[in-house]
Amino acid sequence: MTGRRPGTTTAPGSASSTTGAGPGISWPKAYGGQGLPLIQQLIWHEEYARAKAPPAGCFFVALNHGGPTLIARGDEYHKSEFLPRILTGETPWCQGFSEPGSGSDLASLSTRAEVDGDHLVVNGSKIWTSGAQHAVYQELLVRTNPEAPRHRGITWVVGDMRLPGVEIRPIRAMDGAEHFAQVFYDNVRIPLRNVVGEIDDGWSVAMATLGFERGTASIADQIELSRVVEELIDLAKALPAPDGRRRAIEDDSVAADLAAMRAEVATLRSMSYLAISKALRDPVPGPDATIIAVYQTELRQRVFRGAMDLLGGAGLELNQANDQWLTRYLTSYSKSISGGTSEIRRNIIGERVLGLPR
Repeated sequence: MTGRRPGTTTAPGSASSTTGAGPGISWPKAYGGQGLPLIQQLIWHEEYARAKAPPAGCFFVALNHGGPTLIARGDEYHKSEFLPRILTGETPWCQGFSEPGSGSDLASLSTRAEVDGDHLVVNGSKIWTSGAQHAVYQELLVRTNPEAPRHRGITWVVGDMRLPGVEIRPIRAMDGAEHFAQVFYDNVRIPLRNVVGEIDDGWSVAMATLGFERGTASIADQIELSRVVEELIDLAKALPAPDGRRRAIEDDSVAADLAAMRAEVATLRSMSYLAISKALRDPVPGPDATIIAVYQTELRQRVFRGAMDLLGGAGLELNQANDQWLTRYLTSYSKSISGGTSEIRRNIIGERVLGLPR
């Protein structure tokens, strides 16, 4: 099964979907943004989450790390060519990092790219590419020097998903949806001007991308999680306690669990505010953004596991009332795998934040 998305968008990637990550509030005005401080974007995220507005969908990559990476590391061509069309909702992006034999160990990637005149010729494949069938562009990592050490010889390039030789095969998940795809590259010719940074220096650009993904890109999700906890508290006021004689909120163990969740979410918000404060001085998130990513993904799992405990056996029934809790509970476990497993992230924290030996 193959598919390719043309340059136009439909509902999943419409302009309205782009607002899930803030429509360029802190992006430069020269490229369609509003040029406001990150604090203004944080306020926007909070109000957006409070309004229960839809998420960014297939524009998440473009808005949250593709675009910010171009702002931080791209040249004038990259910024003027790609940023405005992200903000107008014309060009969804996807991420081409993981490979069949290279997931969390990103430095082992093997998709090759050879310089031929003013083009890179790409051969290989990527997998678990979220929204590939909807994307127009892709942030793509390729190996341009196979003789170099693992973290060298890698190049970050903007790939056009409409080029000849790109084949997209959606992967159907257990829930029946095609969230991911495997992408194959057969002598795909990408202009050298699409290289961000320098040839063979893509690892440093990729670290900027992952910094956004693991740090500020998840702020909207963090704020939404605090709203979820408040919804759980309201649910506990309506549901019976395990003994059946009172409301669940009146049970000491239930109340203690909910209080702990509320406190942990407040801690996560504080960590996010600290990250924003640091970003005012340095626009590229450092490795300490990984701390937020680990804490957030594991807290999300605890919150939705708490929801299932609160609902009890009724939470497993497939009906409209329970679907949001059951689906989000199951989905929460993918969050400690996507973007790097919790184990890999802990290694990053140990080595790059705490200075521990490998």
